[in-house]
Amino acid sequence: MNQNRASRSDDRTGRRSGGHRGAGAPRSATPDRYRSPGRGGPQGGRRSGGERTRAGARGEFAPPATGTPALPPVDSFDRLGLPSALLACLTAEGVTQPFPIQAATLPNSLAGRDILGRGRTGSGKTLAFGLALLARLEGRRAEPRSPLGLVLVPTRELAQQVTEALTPYARSLRLRMTTVVGGLSIGRQASALRGGAEVVVATPGRLKDLIDRGDCRLDQVGATVLDEADQMADMGFMPQVTELLDQVRPGGQRLLFSATLDRNVDLLVRRYLDDPTVHSVDPSAGAVTTMEHHLFQVHGPDKHALATEIAARDGRVILFLDTKHAVDRLAEHLLRNGVRAAALHGGRSQAQRTRTLAQFRDGHVTALVATNVAARGIHVDDLDLVVNVDPPADHKDYLHRGGRTARAGASGSVVTLVLPEQRRTMSRLMADAGITPQTTRVRSGEAELSRITGARKPSGVPVTLRAPAPASPRRGAASSRGRRSPAAQARRAAAVRSRPAGQGGATSLGSAA
Repeated sequence: MNQNRASRSDDRTGRRSGGHRGAGAPRSATPDRYRSPGRGGPQGGRRSGGERTRAGARGEFAPPATGTPALPPVDSFDRLGLPSALLACLTAEGVTQPFPIQAATLPNSLAGRDILGRGRTGSGKTLAFGLALLARLEGRRAEPRSPLGLVLVPTRELAQQVTEALTPYARSLRLRMTTVVGGLSIGRQASALRGGAEVVVATPGRLKDLIDRGDCRLDQVGATVLDEADQMADMGFMPQVTELLDQVRPGGQRLLFSATLDRNVDLLVRRYLDDPTVHSVDPSAGAVTTMEHHLFQVHGPDKHALATEIAARDGRVILFLDTKHAVDRLAEHLLRNGVRAAALHGGRSQAQRTRTLAQFRDGHVTALVATNVAARGIHVDDLDLVVNVDPPADHKDYLHRGGRTARAGASGSVVTLVLPEQRRTMSRLMADAGITPQTTRVRSGEAELSRITGARKPSGVPVTLRAPAPASPRRGAASSRGRRSPAAQARRAAAVRSRPAGQGGATSLGSAA
């Protein structure tokens, strides 16, 4: 579904001129009450002085405001005028009502407005931009090498999760999706693009490589999503991102979503978003009421024992450390002591990383030991504990690590092990994150440690993990959807178990093992 849009001016981008947005494309089928009333600015006008002060303390920016109001949020998907196939798919997937970020942004994105959306990790951003993107493309067919919609993400894991989350909805509209990321065969990805795909989910580096090879062009892309743009900036991808955005069709729609917004993405907002509606459904960008935050004040000699006892708990846990070598050492130590642990970091191949995540989601691995590569783009059901064995470098890393738990309305805890010399730094970090944690002095073997984390003494019997079959590509997507009933979850699990291998309408090269 496309919406004819008024022309963009040249004064901000320095490259766009004249014309009409989406000219020649079919108009949106969205009801009149959700058509854009005109060109305009963020919802709710300018930020208050207090909000600007807090944003400045965290390095965030206040987007410029204009006078055009945003459309009001909805309380039901039925009120959005979505294609009937998408509504039927939402029902089949057990999605009963929109999350706040979806309720706020969808009326505006379906009306053709650019979107600047902030919501904490696990708040439903993927479905918020995914439904709008797919509805826009209903009934259209891409030519070889010329996708119509583009989703840019910073990591392979996030690309895989976005594809998994949106595949059933794309299939319902007979739209083809392709994931292109590094670490996998570029030849296979080029072949998928030559076969035609309406939507491409990509990391910037690999997409640029495919364009340079002549296997993809972006001049037909009418809707572009930037997911976790702040992390793309932090990882040094900004030159590649801007180069790609300069190649998409002038006048196209832009949807930028992130758990945090800071000055690193100011360039993207001002250069590429035309009069966006701004939605910040979670102003604290991560301080979730269903999440508990604990600082454990520990002594150096006891830190390793504490991490081991927490990892041996009954239930899954992610333990974050700073370096690949530290991750490998802790994972090996846990295996020797009877904990089903596995390491995840950038030094592992994509196939190894995919298998490790499959083992963790299936419960074959109970302790995932990881670097920040696992801080975004990973969803695991029933994960109620995240442990920062090494404290994160800044408040954004803290929020994204912690965002692996308490997702989609569930509860969870984040525990950080803090040495004496780290206490002052952690105090500043928590203040920047807008969090007031519970601080406890703990030692290994203490009852308070067990009460908060479920820690226990490991069995001491060495464990050897056997590699299971890769998990179904449909798992791990619930964080990007709406509210799903327990009965619907059971039906979905049964359907996944009974589905023949290879069935489906998407090409998910990012999830190949």
